Amino acid sequence: MIGTPLAGNNDWRKVLENFSLPLSVKNDSLLVECYNILVKGGNVDVELGTKLFESPNLSGISALADLIKKSRFGDYVYFNDNLHVNTTNICVLACRFCAFRKGPRHNDAYALSVEEYLHRIEPFSEIIDEVHSVGGLHPDWDIEYYENLYRSAKKSYPHIHIKSLTAVEVKHIASRSGLSVEETLFRLKSAGLDSLPGGGAEILVDTVRNRICRGKESSAEYLTIHEIAHSLGIKTNCTMLFGTVETVRERAIHLHKLRSQQNASGGFQCFVPYPFLPDKTRLPEAQLASLNEIIRVIAISRIMLDNIPHIKAYRMNIGSNVASIAINSGADDIDGTVNHEEIMHEAGSSARLDSDSEELAKIIENVNSTPVKRNTTYSNFTRYRRKPDDDNRRLPVAQSTS
Repeated sequence: MIGTPLAGNNDWRKVLENFSLPLSVKNDSLLVECYNILVKGGNVDVELGTKLFESPNLSGISALADLIKKSRFGDYVYFNDNLHVNTTNICVLACRFCAFRKGPRHNDAYALSVEEYLHRIEPFSEIIDEVHSVGGLHPDWDIEYYENLYRSAKKSYPHIHIKSLTAVEVKHIASRSGLSVEETLFRLKSAGLDSLPGGGAEILVDTVRNRICRGKESSAEYLTIHEIAHSLGIKTNCTMLFGTVETVRERAIHLHKLRSQQNASGGFQCFVPYPFLPDKTRLPEAQLASLNEIIRVIAISRIMLDNIPHIKAYRMNIGSNVASIAINSGADDIDGTVNHEEIMHEAGSSARLDSDSEELAKIIENVNSTPVKRNTTYSNFTRYRRKPDDDNRRLPVAQSTS
């Protein structure tokens, strides 16, 4: 859309109001109701969200989500240059959906020293501007380990943004250190922590959490920890793990709780939904999300989360092909280059880890969108221009030998 700022339109509802509705939306009374609510400044509640999850009109839901995305960001789709470094797979919990966790005596258990952490960053340090670091709840690590880790990383690579720690990691560090969550986050921010990735939300309904991740933080604790981070000026993302044992209404409740928290504290910058991957997990009753369900969740997220700017199609979980479909169903971000990732791949992801900026830009351009490289906090943007394709490539021509 011509004239859209790289950061997006603040007055997106007015832009949305001026769009022509496709027939798949115009002929669906539920979608028209949702559209009218949004253009008038309202929000889609749990009841309507549940109806969207139950609606057979997936094409219309995707079309409405795409209109909302385009009203905010035009044809822009965002990505960044990042690296995942997991600090440890040793964890005091044993969540049933987790394939990453190991006990301390397991042959594959590891816990990175500060030097090992820096060593993993070093080969990528000239081409990334973000390191994404989460891990298990190590039984021995307190706040001093993480302070030393972040200070050392900032000293060696001051240009790299540190996006680290799930809410339950913050809670665990605070408990191990005898500190409040606020004191913990204040000290970690002072040491170099820049933002939180938002993982670990799963489904923000405690009856579900008790079945799939008993012992983790409660729904209220997840939201409170993020609220405290926001009050300290720490931006965060938020997430949803779907396709385990939750109902569609519980998905709508989850989205509503995130929207309400955003109203209160305003620090969520991106929502990242991803389906449960079953390999090496202990959740045989999981429902497992189909391709249609993945697209439906992403699209409804865009419709319900009107106050959270960005919706991410998380390639490390859903892969590049599904992410391409999601771009036209409400998603405006495909994450980054990643380079290394363990948690999703331990659970069965086959997403490539060697994609560079050129390839991410090509994924975006192939669905008629414009690639924009961003920083972690969506405050710096550059329209990315790919190198021209090699025009000399030709199919081989059979030669006659007669």
